Amino acid sequence: MAIIGCYIRNDAVYAKIKIMLTQAGFDYERFTSENALLRVIGRRSFEIIMIDIGTSIRDAEWFFSWINCRSGDHTPVIAISAANNPEFAALALDSGADDFLYSQFEPLEAMARIRAAMRRHAPRNSGRSISLEGFTLDREASKIYDRGAAVELTPREFTMAWLFFSSPGVYISRSTIGSTIWSADGEIAGRTIEQHVYKLRKKLQLGAERGVTIRTAYSQGYRLEVAAACAGVAA
Repeated sequence: MAIIGCYIRNDAVYAKIKIMLTQAGFDYERFTSENALLRVIGRRSFEIIMIDIGTSIRDAEWFFSWINCRSGDHTPVIAISAANNPEFAALALDSGADDFLYSQFEPLEAMARIRAAMRRHAPRNSGRSISLEGFTLDREASKIYDRGAAVELTPREFTMAWLFFSSPGVYISRSTIGSTIWSADGEIAGRTIEQHVYKLRKKLQLGAERGVTIRTAYSQGYRLEVAAACAGVAA
């Protein structure tokens, strides 16, 4: 299971990150200070490191000094700040951070950014695929396999499957699904989303016995739920 190192100052922000990472199938470890994090980084490896850099240059001086002096450590680093300040974000990125998140992030976007950072640092031959509970999705070929057996999906069904399987545990709104798959939102796409979800459940035989389900929440949309605690994603 991928382990993410977290130095997050604000308890409320950390609680939000904890829920997001747990739902997405990631393990994590929190550090209470920059010194505690830096002592461990040299002895252990992480898939990604998320660091709260404060809200000012003075708060982040240690971060800028450390990231500029890193040598031989290619672990992706995401800077987080409560300061929604473009100049501050640009400074963090220019100093060497792989991405920047405002602390009032949307979980779906944040997980997409985390996975994108991991993909950028993955071996070049890793491919564009997702493996989860016996399912394998090959994005390049637009194919999905259930325990090695190919499952025939339409292009839109595969896009929907990729959307769910790439963000397990995270609710995806109907408007996001509509704009991603139909390049539209609202009532037109909304009437067909439920039909496509139904067909996807049926073709992949999703349910409690399979250990993978698609749940519906009227106010939040849909999410893929995995009975097992782990979900491997490689891209």
